[in-house]
Amino acid sequence: MKKILISGSVSAIALVIFSMLALYATLLLFPNIALEYYDPAFRENGGGRILYFLHPIILSFALAWFWERFKSIFKGSFTLRGIEFALVYLLVATLPSLWIVYSAMSISLIIVITWMAYGFIQALIAGLILEKMNP
Repeated sequence: MKKILISGSVSAIALVIFSMLALYATLLLFPNIALEYYDPAFRENGGGRILYFLHPIILSFALAWFWERFKSIFKGSFTLRGIEFALVYLLVATLPSLWIVYSAMSISLIIVITWMAYGFIQALIAGLILEKMNP
């Protein structure tokens, strides 16, 4: 349990920083994508902002638990294990979630693709940290 808490905490800090960087990078590098977030499909009052920054923390501890439970399944080099871990997360959690979101909300395919890339990178960062701290 201690390994999960420590590696999950380090992963959470890294993912919060990554989330902030990704948010600002999107605004600077992809302003047209950022404009889509003004669509009525998203919260207009900004009241959910704290939820955006809590997500990487919750995700980190969930992934730390998952890593502890299934790390023996992932084989290969350090990088390969991290990529495989991220792909499993992408296929098991991100893709099905985004499938239903895309089918139910008025969002563009490019938004869904960027969310998939964001989820993959989050899981890759977490996977590499978890593997390093809890091999």
